Amino acid sequence: MAKKILVIDDDPVQVKLASQLLTANGYDVLKAGSGQEAVRAVHHDNPDLVLLDVMMPELDGWQTCRLIREMSEAPVIMLTGKRNSEDDIVHGLECGADEYLAKPVGNRELLARVKASLRRAEKPSSSREKKKITFSDDYLTIDVAERKVTVKGTKLKLTPREFRLLALLVENAGRILSHQQVLEQVWGWEYIDDVDYVRIYVSHLRQKIEPDPSAPRYILTEPGVGYYFRGTT
Repeated sequence: MAKKILVIDDDPVQVKLASQLLTANGYDVLKAGSGQEAVRAVHHDNPDLVLLDVMMPELDGWQTCRLIREMSEAPVIMLTGKRNSEDDIVHGLECGADEYLAKPVGNRELLARVKASLRRAEKPSSSREKKKITFSDDYLTIDVAERKVTVKGTKLKLTPREFRLLALLVENAGRILSHQQVLEQVWGWEYIDDVDYVRIYVSHLRQKIEPDPSAPRYILTEPGVGYYFRGTT
């Protein structure tokens, strides 16, 4: 069955161009011209991926993304003004976005990012679930199979991408993972040069799980190399 992609943009021309490209490559395209329409489409049609423009009247892309995240874990690709702008990435993290592309985006790049996001969404943790990977101490508990993370007994809300990053680090506890290894495993090989993604996501994850993010206890940095999770699984 063809994957369903919801294209959200208040510019009919942009919606038409994206729809033609995606349809020609075998996807079933849904369309929305506003945030309100998008929320209704997500609720009724359950798309496999959302392509969302940031600049829209009334409900902007960030607000729309927050509402989508309340009802769906489908990958959300934001179309922003500046590629890899740290402010946009942090803002997107807070809203639950998975990816950020600058407009105008080339057809080949858009298709590559769509395919990568769908591929990652399909195989998040089947091998990890079999291993029953867990970590627990008096502050933090991580159960990869149950997709559950708690801090001092309170369940955390992590985006799908944040959880995949944390699960990868816990699965490889004590082992240093390079930025490239993290990018390939969590985002896909298409993102191998987007090193800032790892740094920003790790920083944001530390804000959620660390007692003191400025002096991390769990996710540690190996300068010039990457990151590792300190603990036992």
